Amino acid sequence: MGVYEELQERGLIAQVTNEEEIRKMVNEGKAIFYIGFDPTADSLHVGHFMALCLMKRLQAAGNKPIALVGGGTGMIGDPSGRSDMRQMMTTEMIDHNCACFKKQMSRFIDFSEGKALMVNNADWLRDMNFMEFLREVGPHFSVNEMLRARCYVNRLSQGLSFFEFSYMLMQGYDFYRLYEDYGCNMEFGGDDQWSNMLAGTELIRKKLGKDAHAMTITLLTNKEGKKMGKTASGAVWLDAAKTSPYDFYQYWRNVDDADVGKCLRLLTFIPMEEIKKMDAWEGAELNKAKEILAYHLTELVHGAEEAKNAEEAAKSLFAGGGNSANTPKCVLKKAEYPEGIDILNLLVVSGLAPSKGEARRNVQQGGVSFAGEKITDIGRQLSLSELENEPLLQKGKKSFMKIVLE
Repeated sequence: MGVYEELQERGLIAQVTNEEEIRKMVNEGKAIFYIGFDPTADSLHVGHFMALCLMKRLQAAGNKPIALVGGGTGMIGDPSGRSDMRQMMTTEMIDHNCACFKKQMSRFIDFSEGKALMVNNADWLRDMNFMEFLREVGPHFSVNEMLRARCYVNRLSQGLSFFEFSYMLMQGYDFYRLYEDYGCNMEFGGDDQWSNMLAGTELIRKKLGKDAHAMTITLLTNKEGKKMGKTASGAVWLDAAKTSPYDFYQYWRNVDDADVGKCLRLLTFIPMEEIKKMDAWEGAELNKAKEILAYHLTELVHGAEEAKNAEEAAKSLFAGGGNSANTPKCVLKKAEYPEGIDILNLLVVSGLAPSKGEARRNVQQGGVSFAGEKITDIGRQLSLSELENEPLLQKGKKSFMKIVLE
């Protein structure tokens, strides 16, 4: 079985422009492909995870990946699937975010000499003359066809600015430049990028008379069709400072039963023979499959030691075994809280609640416990003596934080 057939078996492939040609190039290791990453934050998140895993698989089969960071397109922001315009960032913020990306990508992609490239489209987009861009790119795009593109559907009903409308032209031009400068012959991306990707293949065909190819991968959605990778506190990040390895582990450990098999297929490198056996698991065995998923993905992102620590912490909290030293902790300085701290502030400071409003709702709904005691009073003040001996703060059934007083 070639790598293309494996992608098919795992359910990764959504749409392709020329299946026969893409299959041949990918299986023979002749694809020079790119995936774009707009630097909308200083960390990659679960939404990028499938793309990184795809790049890893294809590179292992001899293909050459190009990670394109959007130092140029990031100044606009992709409108695909959005109901409002993205917040505009400064060039300093964008450049900082781009720098953060390479470190994280290096866990998945080998950027050593000749094996992969990281390219920034700021190199050709930021200083481009507007009239030159219109003359070079504009004649090759039909406004009528662009308005039918799926990536603009949500924005058209709300009001689509010309600022965002130009994004498709920018992404199409990216593919054209990568084709010319690096011999890039394929673009891969999420299935919501199909229209933008076709813009690139068409621009190459019209300007150069050459064939380039596009393939989209299945979006990571739950059984309800909603994108995975979001929690009540926000996105699940790949940066340990933004989403701890324990929280990352717990996210995957707690996926819905119906989504376990899909996640194992789309995200892990576990052989399909083993995954097919797990498809028949139920009850306690299904929980074991979730643990395997959580450990495997945490190891991919954070390394084996952090994965083991997260697993041990989960066992100590939920199964009465394991190493409690690995339980996530929140450190409070006595000097900063000489009179103690109220429960709402503690929930926010510990990261178990994103805001005081959310913390208040958690308490009122009976979902908060401290040191084994259910808290029902939103004004409950916790003294310094109560904060000693590393008490456990709990929200719901699955969110814990050890409170450490220093």
